[in-house]
Amino acid sequence: METKGGFYITQIKQLQARIFERLLVENGISLSSGQGSILFVLWKTDRLTISEISRQTSLAKNTVSLIIDGMVRKGIVERDVNPENRRETIISLTDYARSLQDKYEAVSQQMNTLFYQGFSPQERTDFEACLRRILNTLKDAELRLKSPGGKI
Repeated sequence: METKGGFYITQIKQLQARIFERLLVENGISLSSGQGSILFVLWKTDRLTISEISRQTSLAKNTVSLIIDGMVRKGIVERDVNPENRRETIISLTDYARSLQDKYEAVSQQMNTLFYQGFSPQERTDFEACLRRILNTLKDAELRLKSPGGKI
């Protein structure tokens, strides 16, 4: 049986990212999708480690580090040594990043409206339940692969 779910998810992600970035630019916000994902997490809980950001965004730690480097250069976030564990770096929002939140959330709402256009409330709920199930299955598989001798 041929299935195309993964293919559709990949196409949706690529199209969604391009449209979302375009909407952000139209609203005076210049961020990549990776930067937006990191900000979204930090707006919920400021002052996180790279590992925590990686876990919450599902981005690899090295990818988060590279994105954070650019965000620090742009004055979006700051890096500080964790006083409780000097080997850890804490990433925190700048005032500039906090000033972007309302505009970013308005663009996110615009994107959600587009994303769910034509869906009934029940269809939206069912769709998100299916996606959450796939996400949890993939997270479990990744954990198994990371364990010694791990297989799916």
